[in-house]
Amino acid sequence: MKSVLLTTIAADFQIKHLYSTLLFSSAFLIADTSGLTVQAQQKPPSPSITYENVSYGDHPNQVIDFRKANVDDPAPLIVYIHGGGFKGGSHDKVNGKAIRQYLDAGIHHASVEYRFLKHADFPAAHEDCVRALQFIRSKAEDWGIDKNCIAAYGGSAGAQLVAYLAWGNDFANPKSTDPVSRESSRLKAVALRGGQSTLDMNWWVENIPGYKREFHGKGGREDLSFVERRALLNEISVINHITPDDPPTFMSYGMNPDDPIPSDPKRARGWSIHHVNFGIFMEKKLRREGVNVFLKFPQAQLPFEDDVAFLIHHLKK
Repeated sequence: MKSVLLTTIAADFQIKHLYSTLLFSSAFLIADTSGLTVQAQQKPPSPSITYENVSYGDHPNQVIDFRKANVDDPAPLIVYIHGGGFKGGSHDKVNGKAIRQYLDAGIHHASVEYRFLKHADFPAAHEDCVRALQFIRSKAEDWGIDKNCIAAYGGSAGAQLVAYLAWGNDFANPKSTDPVSRESSRLKAVALRGGQSTLDMNWWVENIPGYKREFHGKGGREDLSFVERRALLNEISVINHITPDDPPTFMSYGMNPDDPIPSDPKRARGWSIHHVNFGIFMEKKLRREGVNVFLKFPQAQLPFEDDVAFLIHHLKK
């Protein structure tokens, strides 16, 4: 699938300026300090799992946990994709309170694991999440899922993967002999926490307060040509995929746009890597394309208390 994807995106590649070297190696790290993973670890135990570590591929990391709501008829589903800089994290670390809210609302919950950079380079994680969503849809009858009513949420790297599913073209291949590949990868609504809009690190330096180029290593995909690296960067920078048909989106960040850079260097690094300017950048394009979007930060006033309320609203209306 990887070679097919790279061939396709290289053929369609259009970029107006030259990007900086892309960090396509295990040296690339986006620390998941957006609060989602840490918050999840501090919460009470999650509700019991109905189907645990269900494989959607051959790799040990290609697994799904599914929690079934107490409903009789096919019900909506929420999918969680964890963060961790594409090199760590776990689908087991989920906010148990949020899961309970979804289940109580009659919404099934699934959490997805995927390959990290130490297992396979980009776009392996993106391909895994596409496949996982298609696999889940293929289980709709067995698991009691309304396959037309699926939403997703995630933080940091997980937010990027959710946005890739939400804003990318549908990966369904109706002519495939594989029934899973014939399933849609589209979503009804999404919520992103501390997500990054692009992996163009020059943009980060120019637009993110406190971000320093040395925060990330300088490794590169030596197995790809220069044009292939640029095409892949264009493909996995999620802002490039925003179009008018994208689903309603809720984005949240832990700082205000004009907040000062934290004095503690370690905190400042995580703060900048998950800065609200990424959300502002994406919000502008989403609004320009006519997509229903909400951007939450401490001073923002929104009609939804949080992303859970937003997603339940769109899955149950």
